[in-house]
Amino acid sequence: MSDERFAGHEGEDHAQEVAAAAIISAGSILLAQRTYPEELAGLWELPGGKVHDGELPAEALRRELEEELGVTTAIGPRIGVDVDLAGAGSDSERYVLRAYLVQLIAGEPQPLEHAEIRWFTVAELRDADLVPNDRVWVDDLVRSMREHV
Repeated sequence: MSDERFAGHEGEDHAQEVAAAAIISAGSILLAQRTYPEELAGLWELPGGKVHDGELPAEALRRELEEELGVTTAIGPRIGVDVDLAGAGSDSERYVLRAYLVQLIAGEPQPLEHAEIRWFTVAELRDADLVPNDRVWVDDLVRSMREHV
């Protein structure tokens, strides 16, 4: 996987991007269990976070995964559709959640900012208690998991 082709913002929209990592290895996907906010605590999600001003999505996702999981990664292509998120604290702010295929390069994932992390099989992913925004991608994630066995 090369970050070169996937490093830039893709939309002409002016939404703040939130990047999510689909880390797939041996047919399983790594999910992280949220600790906050209260209404999402205990639910599972793809790890990731906000793209800061001046930062490319691939740079942001590499940074977030190093902070959250203690790993070095290569960011690949986007998967699934854009998911519009409600603005946090302001009606004028718009966020868009995008998922990217990610390859682990170095390090063993650790739950540095989550309650727990765990590898899920296809069957487990379909039954996982996912955050609502990530449920949109289940079929896309399953296809990718089957391709990376």
